[in-house]
Amino acid sequence: MKVIGLTGGIGMGKSTAARQFQRAHIPMFDADVEVHRLQARGGAAVPAIAAAFPGTIRDGAVDRRLLRARLMADPAGWRVLERIIHPLVRDARRAFLARWRRQGARIVVLDIPLLLETGGNADIDLILVVSTSTANQKSRLRRRGRMTEAEIAAIIARQMPDSEKRRRADVLVRTGLSRRHAQARIARLIQELRR
Repeated sequence: MKVIGLTGGIGMGKSTAARQFQRAHIPMFDADVEVHRLQARGGAAVPAIAAAFPGTIRDGAVDRRLLRARLMADPAGWRVLERIIHPLVRDARRAFLARWRRQGARIVVLDIPLLLETGGNADIDLILVVSTSTANQKSRLRRRGRMTEAEIAAIIARQMPDSEKRRRADVLVRTGLSRRHAQARIARLIQELRR
């Protein structure tokens, strides 16, 4: 089974790339979806986050807005949060890979924004990095309307520089040229992987 690691900074186009793999019926592990599940009502991370960040739980779930505000005020809290979340996401990822190996999948994709930052690329056969210019990245994030300029800057600063991710890529997809260009590149990659 070929394991593709899909990564790139926030606002670089990972979700668009991931949807193309999903449309091709390739099994996908989405680390962001898993984090949301872990922080939802009854999620495995909720008790530890409640203990580490009092006042960030509402109706049994992590209030992501409150947690983000807490982390903006005290960036050292990111390390605490990562010690809670990363092992749980790794466990879910292992279970995903085991399930699809048992089912005989030929290709799977792991959509993990912090793949390289967390050293999660050890069991990856191919690293696919999506990238665009910093101006385009920030413009996309502003259009989402969910973060302030300070929050955007803080998240980008916490991630590995795009130039380093591009350097480590086995395959680079530039998402700022045009959607059609990026989709054509991914379509060619899917064909190559299926051969």
